[in-house]
Amino acid sequence: MNKHSGRRRFIALCVAPAALLFAFFMVLPTLNVFRMSLFERGAYSPTETFVGLQNFRTLFQDAKFISSMQNTILLIVVVTVVTFAFALVFAGILTREKIRGQNFFRIIFYIPNILSVVVIAGIFSAVYKPENGMLNSILSMLKGETVMVLWKDQPLVIVSIIIAMVWQAIGYYMVMYMASMASVPQSLYESAALDGAGRITQFFQITIPLIWTNIRTTLTFFIISTINMAFLFVKAMVAKGMADVGLSFMYNQKDAGLYGYSMAAGVVIFLFSFALAGLVNWVTRREPLEF
Repeated sequence: MNKHSGRRRFIALCVAPAALLFAFFMVLPTLNVFRMSLFERGAYSPTETFVGLQNFRTLFQDAKFISSMQNTILLIVVVTVVTFAFALVFAGILTREKIRGQNFFRIIFYIPNILSVVVIAGIFSAVYKPENGMLNSILSMLKGETVMVLWKDQPLVIVSIIIAMVWQAIGYYMVMYMASMASVPQSLYESAALDGAGRITQFFQITIPLIWTNIRTTLTFFIISTINMAFLFVKAMVAKGMADVGLSFMYNQKDAGLYGYSMAAGVVIFLFSFALAGLVNWVTRREPLEF
């Protein structure tokens, strides 16, 4: 009995510092956001006026907030689909096909993931530069005349952000899927080939089902992280007000001194992210396959 009691005390002592830090820096601030969303407060005024759900009622009638959430959903859907499609295809090619320099390609694809968002924003800002950026230079060369496309202006700004976000994320998930695909027994592919299944059929009937657990986990993680990454790319790449997402709208309201209103937007985004994670887990659930 004393042995088990001492073991529990030891585990509690080991977990306590992390639990206290998590509670102090994560749980309490989150609860405070929910509390502040029910109040009206100025930028530098300590006075708070309780307004109940008025901030939320105003929020759902705010066209700018609705537009920012639409941009957020668009980025989540498009960036997720494109990133995972390319990551799976590239991982399948580099795992199944005999290509020289596979490690080299792994490194090249992974490099964007280790760069900061500010560096990536600088790279793509140079690529999108209207006067002599790479994209406009290529288009001018192909068309035979000067092309001045404003890639970071409406209506192409969201497309430009999508390209940058996809470029940044593909390599990381490609490497993860390559590790999963490498564990699939080669005998399964050989048996499928004897039955007349081609490479594409093997990919969808063998590879995808056997690594589905990994895909499901990374999909949920990526969708939630995209909400934050979209904010970082918008803040680093485009001019203020050119394209807002949920978090940038929240920060703009905070900068304007509308703290309670800003916290209400934060609560909606918080609940939206959790609901989205639950929806993705429900949609992608299936019986795990073993081999």
